[in-house]
Amino acid sequence: MNATPPLSASPPLDIQALIDNNPVSLYQWRIVALCFLIVFLDGLDTAAMGFIAPALSQDWGIDRASLGPVMSAALIGMVFGALTSGPLADRIGRRWVLIIAVTLFGVFSLLSAYSSNVQQLLILRLLTGTGLGAAMPNATTLLSEYTPARLKSLLVTCMFCGFNLGMACGGFISAKLIPLLGWHSLLVLGGALPLALAALLLGWLPESARFLVVRRRPVEVIRRTVKPIAPAQVELASGFTTPEQSALKTRSGFKVVFGGVYSTGTLLLWLTYFMGLVIVYLLTSWLPTLMRDSGMSVEQSAYIGAIFQFGGVLSAVAVGWAMDRFRPHWVIGGAYLLAGIFTWMVGQSLNHVSLLAILVLLAGMCINGAQSAMPSLAARFYPTQGRATGVSWMLGIGRFGAILGAWAGATLLGLGWNFEQVLTALVVPAGIAAVAVLVKGLVSHADAT
Repeated sequence: MNATPPLSASPPLDIQALIDNNPVSLYQWRIVALCFLIVFLDGLDTAAMGFIAPALSQDWGIDRASLGPVMSAALIGMVFGALTSGPLADRIGRRWVLIIAVTLFGVFSLLSAYSSNVQQLLILRLLTGTGLGAAMPNATTLLSEYTPARLKSLLVTCMFCGFNLGMACGGFISAKLIPLLGWHSLLVLGGALPLALAALLLGWLPESARFLVVRRRPVEVIRRTVKPIAPAQVELASGFTTPEQSALKTRSGFKVVFGGVYSTGTLLLWLTYFMGLVIVYLLTSWLPTLMRDSGMSVEQSAYIGAIFQFGGVLSAVAVGWAMDRFRPHWVIGGAYLLAGIFTWMVGQSLNHVSLLAILVLLAGMCINGAQSAMPSLAARFYPTQGRATGVSWMLGIGRFGAILGAWAGATLLGLGWNFEQVLTALVVPAGIAAVAVLVKGLVSHADAT
């Protein structure tokens, strides 16, 4: 009779193979849900200024151009938050960076509700943005490291559509809340909910198991972290490994992202995401105002803005599903091309409200679906040692596109551009984004998963 081999005789267990070869556990679904909530509240807070701008302008007696810096303040903070949080998360872990980020944007959003002038609001929105910018890339990174390869794009993109859903809900909520309680109420809600979520994250959000392995944390710490996925297999393992441990020796996220096979792809990811955010944030920040200037009521304008964001929720599942089955760069590139076409058509349909709403929905489906897929594409592209840095820097550099979009909206309106002219101009960044992501697929399509 053969004796049972000792625990030390069993080979090290590959973390990604463990995740790929087992059904998605309740433990992993909990991580999906928590990351979705982080991104949902990120979207709600990010879009808040666009929805409160008409009421705020009226309440404070200022013109819309004066709100341009305030519109951009959170986006500038998001750049700082994204660029600093990724390297920090690749060094100390994803979990604590996420908890701190959610706490930050909750606290400063709440304080923003009590601003008494433009200067105070600008500073507080800048600080809110640091938390917002840190939350999204690290939620993307953490979730991608707990998902099987067969579902990675689908689950990460579905999580990311929480951002669009949060923005859309901001529109629907503001349409009812602001007329009753004033513009302050949306910021109060956007502060209280993240603080409640931060408390949940403290108790329920685990650290990335792949991060623990590449950072050579104690075996028992890793075992406790991954045991809920497949208890029997994990209990028998003598140690844990990931493919990156042997393939990449560097511990520096920057050296991974900006070196070797990843450097060209990094630049093309930046360009694609930058151009996409020019479109998204010009429309997010100014579409309700454009609609209001065209004769619609405040409530109608808020609903149209919400429909644009809701389109991304509808398309995210389809885009993620297609990415797991077809060439992901072609899927995303096609979405950007269609976004440019539908955005132009929106500008031609101002006098047909029903058609306008449909076209806004379709444009939102394409541009927000493509943007929702980009973090998944980046997470697949980079290995664990540089994943948080790669995703966060793409999102951080892309935020300059968001700043440009919000600023361009204010500038073009100040120059007297009309609704049709503003939307026609957005065909240019849509075309550039489509070409950039297609070129990346041709010249730098490595997939680290």
